[in-house]
Amino acid sequence: MAEEILKAIPVFLSSALKFILGPLEGYGLKLHFVTTVLATIGGMMISVVAFTFFGDWLRHVLLKRFFHSKDQENPNKKKNRFSGFIAKYGLGGVAFLTPVFLTPIGGTIIAVSLGKPKNKILLFMLISAVFWAIVFTAIVYLLGRLAVPEILK
Repeated sequence: MAEEILKAIPVFLSSALKFILGPLEGYGLKLHFVTTVLATIGGMMISVVAFTFFGDWLRHVLLKRFFHSKDQENPNKKKNRFSGFIAKYGLGGVAFLTPVFLTPIGGTIIAVSLGKPKNKILLFMLISAVFWAIVFTAIVYLLGRLAVPEILK
């Protein structure tokens, strides 16, 4: 049991940065399917919680401290890039696509920028994390058994 938990720590940490790394690493470490799913969900959610509650502080304190505002040609250019997507799909779309295309950190920052309540962000991201963790882990574990040559096993 303790060995399984120790093996799950890298899965947890890598999922906090990039979601798909959790199932891949869990399969590589030969973790149980459920352990991989739970560690992947936990990793994403630790990033979501941290950036949901401390995102404003990070933006105001750290970014302004290290990156002084410079003259920009179009200060709204970055905002316009996501505004069409956000207007069309809202928080649900951002949460649904976060594990697939964005990192948990990037998706959370976009969700926080929508100005939605923090409890809604956490709920939508949790639902998305559970769904995608099961899907990605199932795919990795099924394809891994089929595609890994016998010499590597």
